Amino acid sequence: MREAGRIVAFAVRKSFEALEQGITTRELDDIARRAIESEGAVPGFLGLYGFPATACISINEEIVHGIPGDRVVQSGDLVTLDCGAVVDGYNSDLAVTQVAGSSTSAKDDLINTTRESLNKGIEAARPGNRVGDISNAVESYVLPKSYELVREYVGHGIGRNLHEPPQVPNFGPAGQGLVLRPGLVLAIEPMVNVGKWKTRMLDDGWTVVTEDGALSCHFEHTVAITEDGPAVLTVE
Repeated sequence: MREAGRIVAFAVRKSFEALEQGITTRELDDIARRAIESEGAVPGFLGLYGFPATACISINEEIVHGIPGDRVVQSGDLVTLDCGAVVDGYNSDLAVTQVAGSSTSAKDDLINTTRESLNKGIEAARPGNRVGDISNAVESYVLPKSYELVREYVGHGIGRNLHEPPQVPNFGPAGQGLVLRPGLVLAIEPMVNVGKWKTRMLDDGWTVVTEDGALSCHFEHTVAITEDGPAVLTVE
C-alpha cells in the first residue's frame, strides 16, 4: 500500500503543477491518469461504482465527487483533487485542495485549517485509541474556528477495496468506536465548509455541493496504524 500511496501522491503533484487559469478539469484528470499509469499502477477511481474518470475534481462549493470535463479553471478557484491508485490489488486514497492563481486570506485560512485538522486526526490514529478519538480531534480543531464539518460523507477503512469498514467521521465524541490496532489502514478526510454542514447532490448523480453554496475544502491521507504510531502512506 505504501507504493500505491507514493504513486497517487506523485500523480496529484503532477496535476497541481499544471493548475492554472484556463486549464480544464479534464486536462487535469488526464495528467493524473498518465502519471499513475506511467508508474505501473492502475487508477483506483476509474470505473469504480461507474465513476467515469481517474480523479474527482471539485471546485469552490463542490465538496466531493466532481466529474472532470470541459469546465475551465479560473483564477481564484478553490480546486480539490481526490484520487486513488492500485498496486498489487491494494488501494490508496489522497485528496488535496489548492487555489488556482490568486488566492485570498480567507481561502488560505480555510485551506490551512482543513489541512491542520487532518494532521490532528492523524496524530490521534494511534494503537489503543478509538476511531472516535480521530473524529473528535478533527472536530475540536475545526469548530472553534467557526467553520463547519460535512457530516453526510466520512472517512473509511481502505485495503483490497477502496471503501472498507470502519467509517471514520470527522465529528463526534472521543473514546467511541473501533479500537485502533496495528495493521489497520484508514483514509482520514476532513471536509470543511465555510457555511453550513448540509449538502446536496447535483443532477449528474455524483457531484456533492454545499447546500448554501459556500466554499468547501477537502484534505485526505491514507494512514496505517503501526506499533510506533500513525504512518502516512500517501507521500512521495
